[in-house]
Amino acid sequence: MKILIFFLIMISGTAQEVSLYNFKSDQNLNDWIIVNDGVMGGLSQSEIHLNKDGHAVFYGSISLENNGGFASVRHRLEQDNVQNYIYVNLIVKGKPSTYQFRFKKNRDDAYSYIQEFEVTSEWQKVRLKLSDFYPRFRGRSLNLPNFEADTIEEIAVLIGNKRKEKFEIEIDKIYLSN
Repeated sequence: MKILIFFLIMISGTAQEVSLYNFKSDQNLNDWIIVNDGVMGGLSQSEIHLNKDGHAVFYGSISLENNGGFASVRHRLEQDNVQNYIYVNLIVKGKPSTYQFRFKKNRDDAYSYIQEFEVTSEWQKVRLKLSDFYPRFRGRSLNLPNFEADTIEEIAVLIGNKRKEKFEIEIDKIYLSN
């Protein structure tokens, strides 16, 4: 994969698009990890599975009890040459709500770079500018610069709107583009 990306960059100057994850019906989602507020005593619940169309469905319910209030799903990867792209794109639909797309430049970092996006009941392409992702840790913004690294080692989708709610988001693919 790295050789192909390098080849595309050499031919065109910059690659046009690279997949971070493209869901398919024959995949195993064991490399996607659920992390809910239970790590802090909360009671929110969530699951992820593939539907018959090969899209990931992340769903559950957010509880505010016991200082809860979020659910997330994460995937580790190794994406280099991120500086060659301007946007991260998600093809999504679901129960209308606000979600966060998050990533880490280093999987061992305590904080993530985040940006919120809205989901509607119709398929849409959500386009988020990489340079607009800002660092956050446990719900607090950090006094650090926005994302400017060359690698992404973890991606995540999180919902935590400070209200009790049922949620469902269907994801077709996640990719970088110019």
